[in-house]
Amino acid sequence: MTEGRRMDLDSVKKYLEKGSKNTSEVDSTPSKFLESLIMNGLSVDLIEPGHIVCSMKIPPRLLNSGNSLHGGATAALVDVVGAAAIPFAGYPRNSGVSVEISVSYLDAVHAHEEIEIDARVLRVGKAVAVVSVELRKKKSGKIFAQGRHTKYLALASKM
Repeated sequence: MTEGRRMDLDSVKKYLEKGSKNTSEVDSTPSKFLESLIMNGLSVDLIEPGHIVCSMKIPPRLLNSGNSLHGGATAALVDVVGAAAIPFAGYPRNSGVSVEISVSYLDAVHAHEEIEIDARVLRVGKAVAVVSVELRKKKSGKIFAQGRHTKYLALASKM
């Protein structure tokens, strides 16, 4: 292995392990911390059968190192808002567990920009629900991310 390549591997290792120094601080965060981190500031603008529209102003805490909305935060919004739409499509219980979440990132969004998260249930079957989630810049209407969320639906027990 060349010396330059070894340095690259070391810098990647340092980057990935930098959070391990704060283990006790991280372990002391409350359960469901991620949901409140992502959802704080989210407002529901529309609820109708199989369709939810939410909006929020991007807080600086959700930015990546390039000062745009972090991809993980975008995926979490697809997860949370997509799952919330399922009960409004006629599924009476908690919406189960995620089987697949995919996100196409189309543009950057920056701090303090207003966004809209539009979740539409495509299908609710006996065992699986599928939701499409579009994330748009509220001012221009431009789609900056498109997500799809598939959830396994817990079947009712016959006991």
